[in-house]
Amino acid sequence: MSESLNRLIALLKEHTPVSRPSHHSKPWWTPHLTVLRHEYHKAARKAKKYDTPHMREVAGTSKGGYFKAIKAAKSKHWSSFLLTATPQSLWTAKRFAYGRAQPRFPSLPGAETPLQMNNVLLEHFFPPKEPFSPPPSLRPHASVPLLTTEEIAVALSKCSPTSAPGPDGIPYSTWKQVNKINPSILLQILAPLVLLGYHPTSLKSSNGVVLDKSGKPSYESPSSFRIIVLIRTFSKILERIIAARLLTAARLRRLLHPNQCGSLPGISTYDACLTLTNDVKTLQRPRLKVSSLFLDIKAGFDNVDNNTLARILREGGTPPYLASWVSSFLGERSCTLIFQGAPGTPAPVNVGAPQGSPISPLLFLLYVAPLHFRIPWGLMISYVDDFALTVASLSYRGNIRRL
Repeated sequence: MSESLNRLIALLKEHTPVSRPSHHSKPWWTPHLTVLRHEYHKAARKAKKYDTPHMREVAGTSKGGYFKAIKAAKSKHWSSFLLTATPQSLWTAKRFAYGRAQPRFPSLPGAETPLQMNNVLLEHFFPPKEPFSPPPSLRPHASVPLLTTEEIAVALSKCSPTSAPGPDGIPYSTWKQVNKINPSILLQILAPLVLLGYHPTSLKSSNGVVLDKSGKPSYESPSSFRIIVLIRTFSKILERIIAARLLTAARLRRLLHPNQCGSLPGISTYDACLTLTNDVKTLQRPRLKVSSLFLDIKAGFDNVDNNTLARILREGGTPPYLASWVSSFLGERSCTLIFQGAPGTPAPVNVGAPQGSPISPLLFLLYVAPLHFRIPWGLMISYVDDFALTVASLSYRGNIRRL
């Protein structure tokens, strides 16, 4: 029996690789520390075996030198790391310094069961709104540009392979491989949806990962948490295609205001700051007093009204198939909240423009474009949901009245 056990142990040792610590776990470790560690362990074993004052003193000296060398190696390594830090590695330094916070379990008053907690979070993140009535029947639209494999390839090229997938668990790498092997597969599936201006209900389900906000004094309120919505990757491919077509149509029909920045190709934060700085200096030349008021639209994406957006697109002359697809995309959505102990049941939600969707920023810009207006001796610019109103007059008190 013992021989069989010994043979089994020998086989396990022979065929089981020894786990080695990652070199990322202790980047400050040096070969000198390895030597000091061996000397310290050797001295500790001798002190335990012989237990004489001399051996105990040698072991203590070896231990002190070993841990002092560790402290010096750490200090030298991290000082060098900070001296050569880049804007990207600063976040790595912060994570090393503070560690990763453990996710908090939602503890909400009046919600004793996971189902009750799920309902409270759903009502907070997705408050009830007036439902949007979908079109009674589906009909192919006229004069719809045919979908091409080039459009699908461009949409896939903008998809990051590291993006978390939605409820289906299919990453972008799978769809890229499918399109590489046979481009006609995705084309035959997506082309009818573009022609009908329709987004299937099966693609509207999503996962909502509930995460806590750091630095909150209490976590007994839903407002102390945030939600990250994970949409199906296949749906986001179609959303990117429609977003590219809708952006072209919106610019052609001037549905976007010239002073809107952010979430648009070729217009960045730098453009918004440069425009504001230039206009402020221009208004200051005739010795006018200039004041700016900065506003933020709270929960902007969540409050996009489907009926209002449909009217904006329809009255703006957007191609009917695009307006129809947008209405279909925004309506009849569902979400499954994910947190510790969540029941995992999908629930119908009215989310406005869903977070995490490639087309949502563009839909929001089209929705708030009518809010921009001309200001005599002033300027109004926006960066997605952040607005800046700038006015000029002979006094700051006059600016306050104007604002």
